[in-house]
Formats: sequence, structure tokens, C-alpha cells
Amino acid sequence: MNEVILSVKNLTVNFRTNSGTVHAVRNISFDLFKGQTLAIVGESGSGKSVTSKAILGIESPNAEIPQGEIIFENENLLKFSEKDFNKIRGNKIAMIFQDPMSSLDPIVKIGKQITEAIIINAKKNFQKISKKEAYQKAISIMTEVGIPEPEKRFNQYPFEFSGGMRQRIVIAIAISSNPEILICDEPTTALDVTIQSQILQTIKRLKKERNMSVIFITHDLGVVANVADSVAVMYAGKIVEYGTSREIFYNSKHPYTWALLSSIPDPDSDNRLESIPGTPPDMRFPPEGDAFAPRNKYAMEIDFEREPPFFKVSPTHYAATWLLHPDAPEVELPLRIKQLQQKGNFHEQ
Repeated sequence: MNEVILSVKNLTVNFRTNSGTVHAVRNISFDLFKGQTLAIVGESGSGKSVTSKAILGIESPNAEIPQGEIIFENENLLKFSEKDFNKIRGNKIAMIFQDPMSSLDPIVKIGKQITEAIIINAKKNFQKISKKEAYQKAISIMTEVGIPEPEKRFNQYPFEFSGGMRQRIVIAIAISSNPEILICDEPTTALDVTIQSQILQTIKRLKKERNMSVIFITHDLGVVANVADSVAVMYAGKIVEYGTSREIFYNSKHPYTWALLSSIPDPDSDNRLESIPGTPPDMRFPPEGDAFAPRNKYAMEIDFEREPPFFKVSPTHYAATWLLHPDAPEVELPLRIKQLQQKGNFHEQ
């Protein structure tokens, strides 16, 4: 098995608010392997972005982490000072966000923003780099991420780029320090489907060429079908199912995963998309049992009383659902998932 490059253990993140404590992430654990893409999938508010920000030490001031470890290079990042974090943030672990304009300075030319990142990260590694060398590296990286005519584009401002091209610039800045881990927080949400696919393929290619490890945050399972090696499905601050991409798409076990899969559009079907009834729970008051139970048509009495443990489906596949208990009744997969699995087109989207 590949080397573990990042290990999250029993991570809990709370937020103090005027109306009470929000339990955003509740005791989650996962490993990221070298050269792997791990997708963390779930609805808004599930805790996936909070998890990624905890890894980089960029939580909001009202956040508190009462327990957990985030192990990188044999050190617990949760014990790092801001000075320590600055040595790895944007250097060994980089991040790209949903809206590229929030990451780019609108009144500074693209080229300067890339070269500044190159020079700053060189200093973090105790290296010296001239402006000419930084320029040459910036042109090379712009070419690598698919920016046409990089010498011309170097002197343009962000508003002169399309949304997809701006996201490519953000990716260029993120990989300028050759990071070991790239965190992608919903990087394609604001893009149309065609551009979305191109950006995903760019990230996939860069991961392979640079031997990076990628954490891909998204609310859309369909987006990661052709990108992720492994998938962690989050709901109400917990990971409810974890497995290889193929296991999650073709042998999922948790009703919430079924619901997410059922919402993937099928261009060849006239069937109406299935929505998930109800709303996620108020995480100021975490439920006693399975948090998904009120929205789960397969819920049993025990789902409302006791939180399910992880049941082992395979050495790489776990799901926290009482449906996997030996005494649970057999249930039939939703028709929508049967149809999609029979077509076998997940990895072609």
C-alpha cells in the first residue's frame, strides 16, 4: 500500500456562537496516501470545508478543536504556531478555493501575483531566486496549467480572464511551490459543465505529473467520478461512508450515499431527479442516533436511538449504517442507482 502522507485522527471542530456551540466536525478520521486523490463529499454544512481549513490552520477565530490530531511529516499540525504553519501553508500544502476572484488581487497583474508566490515560497525553503528566474518559472507554470500565450497573458489583469482561465491562474499559484498536498475546495462549482470538466482533467494531470496528493472537496459525487481514487461521504459533521471510488459508486451501502448518487443527472433518462427530503440537522443540537435518520426512508427504530458504528464491507470500504447489522432487514437499492450502475457510465462523465 502507498505511504500515508496525511493522517487525520478523531478530529472534532466546534464553533462558538451567540446561540450555542455548533458541532461542525465530529470525531472524524481518515488517511491520505501519497499520489492519491481523496474526495470529501457532502451537502453544504456537512463539515467538509471546515475539515480542509483545519488542515491548513485557517479556521475562524470562534473555532475550537477540543480533540484530534492531523499528522503531517510525523508532526501534529494542531500543535503548530502560526509561524510554523506559514512554513508549510502554500508551500508543502496548498489550497485552491471555489471563487478564483476571492484569491486574486484585481488590481495586480497576473504575472506579478504568480512570481510573488514563487519568490515567497522560495524564501520559505531558504532558497534565492532572481526576478528573471521567477518570470521564467511563471511562464512555464502558466503553460503547464493550460494558459495560452503566457507571455502576453503575464501582463494582464484578472478581469481580462474568463472564469475558467482565472481558476487556472489560481492553480498555477498553488502549484508554484511544488506542494506535496493540494486541497481543492469546490474549485469547479462556479464554472459551466464544459469548463468544469477541463479544470478537473487539469488537476488530474498535474497530480499524476507532479506526484501530488489531492483532497477534493465537493457537494457533487458526479464531479469526482473520474477524478477520485477514494471517497469519504460526510453528513452532519461525520464521515458516514468511506471507500474506493469504485466501491462508493458501484457498491455503496449508506442511504445518504444512495441519495447523493440518485441526484446525479442522467442525460439519457427522462426520469425526474430525486431530491433528498427534509433538511440537515441543527448542529447546535446533534441528534442521539443516526443524524440522517429523519430524512432516511429506510430508517429503523434503532436509527433514532443509537449512532451506528462503522461496519466493514471490505478492507477499504466502511459504512456507518444499521442496515449492515446482521439482524437488519434486507432493502432493495433505489431504482435510480440500479439504472446508473447498470449503465456503468459514472467514470465516463
